[in-house]
Amino acid sequence: MLERLAAFAVRHAKAVLLAAVLTALVAGAVGAGVAGRLSTGGFTDPGSSSARAERLLTDRLHRPPANLVLMVTAPGPVTSPAVAADGLALTNRLAADPGVVQVASYWSLGSPPELVSRDGRSALVVGRVTGAEPDVRRTVRRLGRSYAQGVGSLRVRVGGSAEVTRAIDERAEADLRRAEVIALPVTLVLLVLVFGGLVAALLPLGVALVATLSTMALLRGLTELTPVSLFALNLTTGLGLGLAVDYCLFVISRYREELRRGAAGDAAIVRALATAGRTVLFSAVTVAGCLAALLVFPLGFLRSTAYAGILVVTLSLLGALVLLPALLVVLGPRIDALDPLRRIRPRAGRHRASRGLWYDLADRVLRRPLLGVVGITVLLAVLATPFLHVRFANADDRTLPASAPARQTQDALRTEFALQLDGQAFAVLPSVDPATEAGRAVAARYTATLSTLPGVEQAEGPTGRYREGARSAGPSASVPPGPTVVAVLPRVDPGSPAAEQVIRAMRRIGPADTLVAGPTADQLDARAAIAGRTPLALLLVTGATAALVLVLTGGVLLAGKAIIVNVLSLSASFGAMVWVFQDGHLQAAVGDFTVTGAIDASTPILLFCIAFGLSMDYEILLLSRIKEAYDAGADTAEAVRVGLQASAGLMTAAAAIVAAVFLALMRSDVAFLKLLGLGLATAVILDATVVRGVLVPACVGLAGRANWWAPAALRGWVRRLDPERRTTYRPRPTPPAPVSPSSRQPVRHQPG
Repeated sequence: MLERLAAFAVRHAKAVLLAAVLTALVAGAVGAGVAGRLSTGGFTDPGSSSARAERLLTDRLHRPPANLVLMVTAPGPVTSPAVAADGLALTNRLAADPGVVQVASYWSLGSPPELVSRDGRSALVVGRVTGAEPDVRRTVRRLGRSYAQGVGSLRVRVGGSAEVTRAIDERAEADLRRAEVIALPVTLVLLVLVFGGLVAALLPLGVALVATLSTMALLRGLTELTPVSLFALNLTTGLGLGLAVDYCLFVISRYREELRRGAAGDAAIVRALATAGRTVLFSAVTVAGCLAALLVFPLGFLRSTAYAGILVVTLSLLGALVLLPALLVVLGPRIDALDPLRRIRPRAGRHRASRGLWYDLADRVLRRPLLGVVGITVLLAVLATPFLHVRFANADDRTLPASAPARQTQDALRTEFALQLDGQAFAVLPSVDPATEAGRAVAARYTATLSTLPGVEQAEGPTGRYREGARSAGPSASVPPGPTVVAVLPRVDPGSPAAEQVIRAMRRIGPADTLVAGPTADQLDARAAIAGRTPLALLLVTGATAALVLVLTGGVLLAGKAIIVNVLSLSASFGAMVWVFQDGHLQAAVGDFTVTGAIDASTPILLFCIAFGLSMDYEILLLSRIKEAYDAGADTAEAVRVGLQASAGLMTAAAAIVAAVFLALMRSDVAFLKLLGLGLATAVILDATVVRGVLVPACVGLAGRANWWAPAALRGWVRRLDPERRTTYRPRPTPPAPVSPSSRQPVRHQPG
């Protein structure tokens, strides 16, 4: 199949290139505005009880939770007549805005204490911005500009979840552009060094460009069917560039290897795709399979990453197997043009053609393989230990830098106001009708009990407001029939364990059908959804990759070893994330971020699926070269030496480029992207160095011939899936035994 595909690309090279150019132009036009249609949400479970409660509040009861907060600061007490007049004018002005509903303020509600600051000089105006997410962003952005100069004597700052989401959205878009500006020059320099010239270095960039633009266009179409996360776009760019570099590097390296063996240009291309193309195909299927495991989660953010990742992997694969061969045909020997290091490369080439550094490293590892296995395993286990005390939480405004206006407003709300309005929770009791006497009695007991919970300042329901079990005020309005709604105002941080205990108690002490909405409830339900689906995702990832490694190598032990080694490697990167972002180390090196004592709950599973696929990329490259040498007649130890020598340089170069792409994310202003960039870069660097350079050779060498064992039925199944294994490896000939001159016989030369 790969040979036929290569032959097609060779015969129709110009047509393939024309099609690629037209595809890039059309995709660029279609996908140009995709960022404006993407969502920054998707971190909650739409099928959870908290989501059902919010839909009830919004659609049936017309009491949607507020997502807009104006923090109004006056030159004097907010109770003064002049300030009160300006405050009411501001309230009425916001209520008249067509994009905002249910506006209320300290002055319009009769001076409730939860809406005034401790010093009495700031008060709050709250409301709900309506519409689809792009409309909400536009409305909040317009309000921020409208109130930037204040109203009368009042200074106005915009906050609330809608403003935080808008700020994260804009920062993420800016970070994407900054990452591209940082990563592309660094990547181009590395590509020139690795690929041997500017012309060759531009090939993977061309493949990555076509794949990324096509992915953006397809994501643009996908937004018509389902919400797609903006963060998926950041990952698309990084994955598209990284995988295009990996796949093109594998193919071009093999193409040059075939040329050195004397193959003609077109034949070398076909041969390269028949060998390295097979590795690329296995790698792409593995990465796509790992990303597909994210589809089992209900969170839109994770599903969006799966959509974008599968698309960019597939398109990068097509680029490497179809577009790249066509480029090689058209360029011919010009692929090596514009090489600033051409004078030293022949010497380097001669060095690589000999045993080489990696061959010698494998030889040293194989002398004491048990030491290598134990030593690297202990090292990775020590690096993973910080993950043992990990604490999860959903990302909030503190994912923004301290200099962001939205973050400063939220900090002021946390420090200057006694009660956490943004953490307000709502209990919906569908079976309790407050219009009946029995319903009011149940609502009164439930509300009073909630007001006694640790961390709760007050609870307000249809029978009035309660503090510490006693009613402090009557109902603010007549109570309509329907489900009972109780609003609970905490005095603890909504992301804290104390706030989580409040939500659990609200659900526990209410009727069986009680639903609870609010940011803390969303956080708990999202974490429960992730925890509940994680075993299935892990099973899919490990099962799919084990099956692919089994088909590639034919060895059961190698398939199991690949899973264990990858898990060890990723555990170390998890430990690095916790040590840096949860524990607060290396802030100077990573950049400014806020230490909250927790990390985002969705990051580990996202990192696992992406990094596991990338790790298998290098695993497949190494094992394919080891298996190739073994099939050609080398014993296991020699196959490891030859395989590492043939692949380690490629792995190191590819990992350096991919790590540079992900390290660029660490310059992001959004802490979540910093966290993801650090985790992925750490995983790639560890995997391509100590894991593939020492641990995998030691494991394979230690197992010996057992690596290639499989039950007879399984061997037959593997042969049916992959009937022909071709090889270009030739074992070193054994020198002939010396003979005496008298015993020499005439040499008969035969063709071949």
